[in-house]
Amino acid sequence: MRLLSLAGLAICMSAGLTVAEPVHAANLVLITSDEAKLPPPKGAIAMSARGVTRGPKVELVPQAGAIRSPVRLQLKFQTYGGSKVDLDTVQATYLRTPNVDLTPRIKPFVNTTGIDVPAAELPPGDHMVRVDIKDSEGRTATANFVLKVEQ
Repeated sequence: MRLLSLAGLAICMSAGLTVAEPVHAANLVLITSDEAKLPPPKGAIAMSARGVTRGPKVELVPQAGAIRSPVRLQLKFQTYGGSKVDLDTVQATYLRTPNVDLTPRIKPFVNTTGIDVPAAELPPGDHMVRVDIKDSEGRTATANFVLKVEQ
């Protein structure tokens, strides 16, 4: 009985270790076709304002040529004065009505230097995305960009 109990414990522990490892699908569906059909936002889009302090920066790494799905989506973070990006504050939003929170989809691809999604699937069209970050000094940054995806 004790042997069976130890074997069960070993199986449970190995199953737990397997589940704890991050699993990435071949392609990440960043924006679904249903989300792309939502109406665009009305009015002005909030942009970050420059202040006296040097907050972090978010930059979209440009793609060579036309963007076709799946696409490698890369954003670079830059901080100043020895601060670091607070990874718990990284948020991504697909700007539609209503807005779509993309944060849970991109979280596995976020690191201290940026976001790197090797194969993001997006339907054809123009997709406005906002990324918000905060550094260890509490300074914020927002970047808005449009992904123009061809068929």
